[in-house]
Amino acid sequence: MAEQTAETTAEKNRIDQPEETKQKPRRRFIIIGVVAVLVVVGLLWWWHSTYYEDTDDAQVNGHLIQISARIQGHVLKVNVDENQYVDAGTVIAELDPKDFQTAVQQDEANLESAEASYEAAKVNVPVTHISTGSTLSSAGSDVSSADAQVTQSQHQLQAAQAAVLQADANNIKAQLDLQRYKPLVEKDVISKQQFDAAVAAADGDKAALEQAKANLEAANSAVRVAKDRVASAQASFRNAETGPQQVAIQRARADQAAAQVEQARAALDQAKLNLSYTTIVAPTAGIITKKSVEVGQNVSVGQNMATLVSLDDIWITANFKETQLEHMRQGQHVEIGVDAYGGRKYDGKITQIGGATGSVLSLFPPENATGNYVKVVQRIPVRIDLTNHDQNSDHLLRPGMSVEPKVKVK
Repeated sequence: MAEQTAETTAEKNRIDQPEETKQKPRRRFIIIGVVAVLVVVGLLWWWHSTYYEDTDDAQVNGHLIQISARIQGHVLKVNVDENQYVDAGTVIAELDPKDFQTAVQQDEANLESAEASYEAAKVNVPVTHISTGSTLSSAGSDVSSADAQVTQSQHQLQAAQAAVLQADANNIKAQLDLQRYKPLVEKDVISKQQFDAAVAAADGDKAALEQAKANLEAANSAVRVAKDRVASAQASFRNAETGPQQVAIQRARADQAAAQVEQARAALDQAKLNLSYTTIVAPTAGIITKKSVEVGQNVSVGQNMATLVSLDDIWITANFKETQLEHMRQGQHVEIGVDAYGGRKYDGKITQIGGATGSVLSLFPPENATGNYVKVVQRIPVRIDLTNHDQNSDHLLRPGMSVEPKVKVK
């Protein structure tokens, strides 16, 4: 009974305590909870700032390919529309091919003509070689024959000279005999018949002398003719000796014809290449933007016809503060969040760290030599490439999109 009275008294005392006294333990727990949460947040912030570096100054980059004409022509067809997705090899526009088809046909004819000339020149090389060889051999024989004829003519000349000497001696003797016979026939010492015989002998020897002289002159002429034939044969031989040079000239002509064939073939290849340029295709997959070509338009070489935004080769350009680069290295893993798609994440890695700050690379770099220098934390562009291209197989990443990369530096 006494115990129940004590408990009742204690209960009454607790009930009679003020409300402020009752709330003190609750406030203590709230303060402890808030402090615990702040500690946890501080630890998380310290852990994140120590092991990660991030920035919101980043965007998606890609190749902007300017589609232009490589030849001058008239537009017949335009097969794409603005903001249309195209695969690699898709025909974007077609130019009138007639002029280029005519050029191909003409160059094909020129090539055939050059090949025919080359075949003819190539065949003439062995023909010239054989012909000049035969001519040289014949000319050598002619020289030998002419030399032999000169020797023979000279021997005949010597014989004719000897015959002249003999005929002259006989004529002198006959004339002397005739002079001795004249007084004798006048005195009738010898008969008239003997004198007539002496006269006839003297006339015969005189005629023989004239004939021997004529033969001598003919022998001299024969020697001169033989020597002229030797000179002619030697000239022919010297001309025939130029056979190797003639063969070399013909071979050079054949080489020139071969070069003309290659030149004609190159011209034909260029004409076919120009014909292929009449069909303008997409070099890679992407989206057509800024289309400025229309049917019936005349385009010139290098004229921009459209811009192709490639969606396959995509990378991130993140501008980190210079104070964030202390532990940043190539190859470090990067988690990329895209503003346009909420919590969607992409995996990447650092591939390049810029060689200069963005302010230095700007069109008008800052001038700090005025004395009004204010230190500003600079930013350096860092390139981040995707490591898992399957994450972008749907091509949702587009150049210019804002992203938030988070680099694991430790």
